[in-house]
Amino acid sequence: MPEAGGDGAADEEETERGPLRRCLVTRERLPKEAMIRFVLDPDRRIVPDLAERLPGRGMWLSARADVIEQAARRGAFAKAARGEVLVPPDLRACIEDGLRGRVRDLVGFARRAGQAVSGWQAAREWLQAGRVGLLVQAADGSPAEKARLVGLRQLPAVAPLTAAELGALFGRDRAVHVAIAPGRLAERIAAEAARLAGMIPVAGDTGATQPRGGRKPGEDPARRDQRAPRDAHHRGRDGATEGTE
Repeated sequence: MPEAGGDGAADEEETERGPLRRCLVTRERLPKEAMIRFVLDPDRRIVPDLAERLPGRGMWLSARADVIEQAARRGAFAKAARGEVLVPPDLRACIEDGLRGRVRDLVGFARRAGQAVSGWQAAREWLQAGRVGLLVQAADGSPAEKARLVGLRQLPAVAPLTAAELGALFGRDRAVHVAIAPGRLAERIAAEAARLAGMIPVAGDTGATQPRGGRKPGEDPARRDQRAPRDAHHRGRDGATEGTE
């Protein structure tokens, strides 16, 4: 099998094209929205580029805690960078914090744009009016209460933040239910929530790559549902580049 940096010198030097990237560890071809891009800073330290805007040759990994840990442990970054690199020991935690911040920012943008409401009654009214493209619910909220609000509706729902974190975005102590209007912001929040869910370690993980699909031991079903849009993407389509740009 070719080294993690690509299928050959020509592939490694290929500029970024197409909607897919190949993970350095799993070798899966996935949409960029389901992955994390990394670059080297001037000191050859690995830096996560969550917004995909930093200059430099990118290295791509699936947005999963076990994959990030394997990349650091097995030297995947060094192989892709063709030399020694510095991998921060708290890399996964830094990515998790960064993604959590991105979700907060996007929900805040939606509120200021009039595309989000909080509270059970307000969310219910939007649901009844067909104005909801995504439900953002508190990770520590009551499962029964969250299920009662959604009912039998087939509606995307994510739970990336705590009730206190969501409440702070709306000037409240707590918020368990936030309804987001359909559109680009809802799509971006869902994508970032899926990446964040993948970064949160599951009890019992040993660092080995887990099978895709199905439920891991001890996994909250809500977290699995958050990952579903990412896992549902087709693999092996044309147009992907390798793990590096």
